[in-house]
This record gives sequence, structure tokens and C-alpha cells, in this order.
Amino acid sequence: MARLTIRIDLDDNAAFGPGKARLLELIELTGSIRQAAAAMDMSYRRAWLLLREIEALAKVPVIAARTGGKKGGGTVLTPEGRALVDCYRTIEAQAARSTAQQISRFAGMTKSNPDVAVHRKKVTKSKTRGAAAS
Repeated sequence: MARLTIRIDLDDNAAFGPGKARLLELIELTGSIRQAAAAMDMSYRRAWLLLREIEALAKVPVIAARTGGKKGGGTVLTPEGRALVDCYRTIEAQAARSTAQQISRFAGMTKSNPDVAVHRKKVTKSKTRGAAAS
């Protein structure tokens, strides 16, 4: 099934997209940067670097340490971090709704549609050599 993926480019070196949003959501869900990274099949270091990028974009902390106790501490999203994810997911949902018909049409015109057969002519080496010599 075709779907729309949104990446918001804020400038040449700054972007926010589905991977960063998912990382924040998994941190919120698991309470752990390490567990969120593992769930995304990435290293802790990569997750930490992405969090630094997100905080540089947001210009405020998006995560905070939760001190120990019965739950044993961990990491939580700040209200600003939650607002960033919510805003991104709203943009994503609105864009998907407004483009659903065209995405469906586009998917129907591509190989993602099982009813559309894609045929390619096989070029033999002899034809390639002959074309190059011409």
C-alpha cells in the first residue's frame, strides 16, 4: 500500500521526519533512550545524536531524565517534545488526507500496483555493442 512520508526541511542542514518522530514516541513509550534505539534497530549513540539534532532544531530540551524511585528512573518527553511530535503527526495526517486520491492514482500507475505489468526489453550485449559502434 502506498503511503505519504513527510520530511520537513527547515534549512540546508536541519530536518524533521518520521524517524525522529518515531524515536521520540518510543522514548515516551519505553521511558528509555536505549530501549527506543533498540526498537528502531539503531545504536544508542545514533539515537543520542538524533536527539541532539532534534533539540538543536527545537531550541529547547525535548527529553528529560526522570529520577529513580519505584519505577527506577528513565527518560520522558518534555511538554515541548510532546508538542513537537503532535504537531508533526498533525501535519502528516492532514497531508495524507489531502493527497489520498492522488497517491492512490499514482500507486495505480506504478509497479506497486500488482495489476500493472512492467515489461523491460532485455538488451543483449551484441545490440549494445552495435549501438555503441553506430
